[in-house]
Amino acid sequence: MRAKITYIVTAAVLVFYFVLVGSRGLMLIRHGTLVTVTFGIAVLILPVIGVWFLWKNTQFVRRANALAAELDAEGGLPVYELSRTPSGRIDRDSADAVFTKRREETEDAPNDWRTWFRLAVAYQDARDTPRARKAMQRAIALRNSSPSGV
Repeated sequence: MRAKITYIVTAAVLVFYFVLVGSRGLMLIRHGTLVTVTFGIAVLILPVIGVWFLWKNTQFVRRANALAAELDAEGGLPVYELSRTPSGRIDRDSADAVFTKRREETEDAPNDWRTWFRLAVAYQDARDTPRARKAMQRAIALRNSSPSGV
């Protein structure tokens, strides 16, 4: 729940920023000189890119959460198996063992979105966010291509 609140607050701050920057870009365009119109258009590009990025990221999060809810309803969410060091960090050997298990599951069933979801969780636990995101995108694509969920 804390992550959801943080995401909503961050998104709201970004939207406020986009509106503020966009209004400044429009003010520059309304000024009417060649230089201000050029700068105004350049300034308007930033909020457009930002809104697009925020929209795509929000879609990704919603789809990943839908997969998590579906997997939870099936009783298939990965069990937290990682041990931690006394300082609270994830033990590297433990993470490697879990990751190896998840990778083998995915290799055995490469068209099952559930294995890709669990692999994405293993990547995230290992703090490999780019690979976690790609694995989750694969899980979403596989789930969308098989309406029955199988």
